[in-house]
Amino acid sequence: MGEEDIHRQALNVFKMKLLGAKVIPVYSGSKTLKDATSEAIRDWVTNVRTTYYAIGSAIGPHPYPMMVRDFQSIIGKETKRQILKYENRFPDYMVACVGGGSNAMGFFHPFFKTKTKLIGVEAGGMGLNTEKHGASLCKGAVGILHGTKSYLLQDKFGQVKIAHSISAGLDYPGTGPEHSYYKDIGRAEYVAITDKEALEGFKMLTEMEGIIPALESSHAIYYAVKKLAPKTGKNKIIAVCLSGRGDKDMDIIENESHR
Repeated sequence: MGEEDIHRQALNVFKMKLLGAKVIPVYSGSKTLKDATSEAIRDWVTNVRTTYYAIGSAIGPHPYPMMVRDFQSIIGKETKRQILKYENRFPDYMVACVGGGSNAMGFFHPFFKTKTKLIGVEAGGMGLNTEKHGASLCKGAVGILHGTKSYLLQDKFGQVKIAHSISAGLDYPGTGPEHSYYKDIGRAEYVAITDKEALEGFKMLTEMEGIIPALESSHAIYYAVKKLAPKTGKNKIIAVCLSGRGDKDMDIIENESHR
């Protein structure tokens, strides 16, 4: 795990250790998911007889993106079952945050053959007109990273850029190959929400519903409430994937509130 992410996700790391996990810090590069993935794959291919590689994001060589998608699709299957029970129809829109893209792909995949509009929300960071964002689908170009062909944040020489997001789960400089496919065929739309907007989304859901969302999910919440809902009629159904709890982000939220 990248050293930067260990600090940002201290509560989750503590829980992992309580459950018996050994967490090895990665000090190279940006010290985030990209570099942790690189080191994990490097160890895997060096010690194939003793190392088993597993990842929770929809990135990496086949069959990993497919495996993660299929396991995560329980999210979309439950959504489909519940919405049919209560509304007797599919949502008009489905909105989810996208970094590597596991929660969004699990959310979207069961609805692939429906007419529901799928919207993935990337990390706009400090703005898409800056170098500090993680919006590879909005601003990236096709390339290869970690055995995956997808949209990447890269310079004109093909060197991968450092991604930025207030949320640790969205600062990967690429995305899953299936999201890239959804973009290319027009099945899903991808947009970006800034750090500032995500914080507003976090506060909004916390105050209105008493639900403390993860900063990753807060990107999707802000887009759905502030950008999408005002453009749709009241009879439209918008389903938002609340992909995680915000307990892990409290230190970041507190620090930002003092700025």
